[in-house]
Amino acid sequence: MFKKKQELEIIPNNPLINAIAPIGMEFARNYLFIGENKAKVYGITKYPNKVDYGYLSKLTNIQNTYTSIYYTPIDATDFVNALSNNIQTQGMIVETAREAIDKQRAEAAQEDSKRMMKQVDQNSESVGKLSICIMPIGDSDEKLDRSCKDVQTKIATIGCKARILPALQKEGFKQISPFYSSSKDVLKVTQKVVPLASVIGGFPFASSGLNDNDGYILARDSNGGLVIFDSWKRSNDRTNSNMVIMGIAGQGKSTAIKHIIKQEWLNGTKIIIIDPEAEYKRLTKNLGGDIIDAGGSGKNSNIINPLEVKEPPKDVDDDEEANDEDMLYKDEGYGTGALALHLKTLDVFFSLYLPEITQLQSAILKKCIIELYDSFGISWDTEIEYLDSEDFPIITDLYKFIENKLSQEKDQELIKTYKVLLSLLYNLVFGDDQFLFNGYSNFKSTSRITCIDTSATQTFYDKLKATQYFNILTWAWQQMSQDRTQKVMLVCDEAYLMIDKHTPQSLIYLRNIEKRSRKYESFIAVISHSVVDFLADEVKQYGQALMDIPTYKIIFGADGKNLEETKSLYNLTASEEELLLRKKRGNALFMCGSKKMKITFDLSPEEIAFFGKAGGR
Repeated sequence: MFKKKQELEIIPNNPLINAIAPIGMEFARNYLFIGENKAKVYGITKYPNKVDYGYLSKLTNIQNTYTSIYYTPIDATDFVNALSNNIQTQGMIVETAREAIDKQRAEAAQEDSKRMMKQVDQNSESVGKLSICIMPIGDSDEKLDRSCKDVQTKIATIGCKARILPALQKEGFKQISPFYSSSKDVLKVTQKVVPLASVIGGFPFASSGLNDNDGYILARDSNGGLVIFDSWKRSNDRTNSNMVIMGIAGQGKSTAIKHIIKQEWLNGTKIIIIDPEAEYKRLTKNLGGDIIDAGGSGKNSNIINPLEVKEPPKDVDDDEEANDEDMLYKDEGYGTGALALHLKTLDVFFSLYLPEITQLQSAILKKCIIELYDSFGISWDTEIEYLDSEDFPIITDLYKFIENKLSQEKDQELIKTYKVLLSLLYNLVFGDDQFLFNGYSNFKSTSRITCIDTSATQTFYDKLKATQYFNILTWAWQQMSQDRTQKVMLVCDEAYLMIDKHTPQSLIYLRNIEKRSRKYESFIAVISHSVVDFLADEVKQYGQALMDIPTYKIIFGADGKNLEETKSLYNLTASEEELLLRKKRGNALFMCGSKKMKITFDLSPEEIAFFGKAGGR
């Protein structure tokens, strides 16, 4: 006998059903519900006689809205006949009108019709029926009301008129939805005959913003559209990734650069921050980074040994030509050994730290340093990459070496010079400056984001501050140039602190790094209050390059001398100058290569909280 087949019980997968089931919808006379959101559908019912180029983009870039645009070509013959009849009608009104205002309006309408007829009939321009519907949406009545006001304001500013589609909210939703065809009822209310040029001239996708199709959201443009920015993109007018951010205090510079830092970090870029105000520490911690105190705080302070010879990177590939102007030092990495190049770095270091040293004393000091290296087995052709930090001399070794030379010297002039050198170096060995420079290098970071806290250096006298900043720059450049495959971003906040009018070598070094960084997948972001600091006569030759070289410039509010210099430097138009003069917080002029645009940094409260409370609030 055959057994009767048993029917299997099918148990419904409720979670899956809930996930794929369509959301609930409800339609009322003047609004509709889409799930938990409430919306209203508006239709454009009247257009102005004259419109500006790109006028439709103002309607399609409104936040929290959906827009549909239907254009249907038609035969121009009927349209021309209608225009002809309208010209005659308006002419009769002009002749019979009693009120001046009626006569004036009729004359204007008659002229518009004549111009349109000439455009369509004589120039054979295509015409069609245009229909535009806009649907603001919000998850609460308050948000919907705000979106509706934005829609009404935008529509009014371009001279159009719109109204809610009563009893046609369902049809209006279908008109806007990509999965429905157009609604005849909606088209009857919203269709207006317009020339094709008026539609193309208002093309909503010809945005004045920026879309690199990669990267991250930098800000919003003047139309509220997203600025999609890829700092590593190369084109004819985008030859490097360097950027400069300028503006008076309180305009949003810190918030902007923190936003950029976070986005670059998310995209895999290694970040090094020189932080003079200790305002990037919270962001660094939140991103799992390392914080290095560069203020020389006691025995456990972080030190960059100025006498540690750094391995110079090759400036170009074997098949490229070297460009002397882009090198930190001429012949760098090409025939000149690491020691010879590092001695040039030491020339700058000691000229910053000992500005009072004479040429003779400097020459004898350099001779002693060369002999000191030789006593440590380091010569002109030593392969530095195989040495550890402990294999190099420190300032104490240099001091003792000069002491030994003094004890053996009989020439009275040299004895006098050695004594002066020992006096000049005393504070580096026995004084408080030893915690900055005297010791083996322990300036290390294993994280992809490093914050170098230099806030303690703000109390230093100028020459010490300039020397420490230069020392940090040499370390930062080593990190930027050691691996061509790793993208690196160096952030120099309050960059004016690196300016020494009497000894501009530190500024020169920063300029040269900025020029060379493009070859090592690296870039520098310079942030400061005023371009005036960089355009002083003593440093303009180098400071102006820091302002000119970057492909990307973000300029916040400015006034006075700062605005004058900015206008002259970047050849600003009257409207761009007005934008900076308004000093509206969060608004900036963005220069991307040869392109200029107004942008707004509109960040969420959660992102701002992620940055921390120190500055940039």
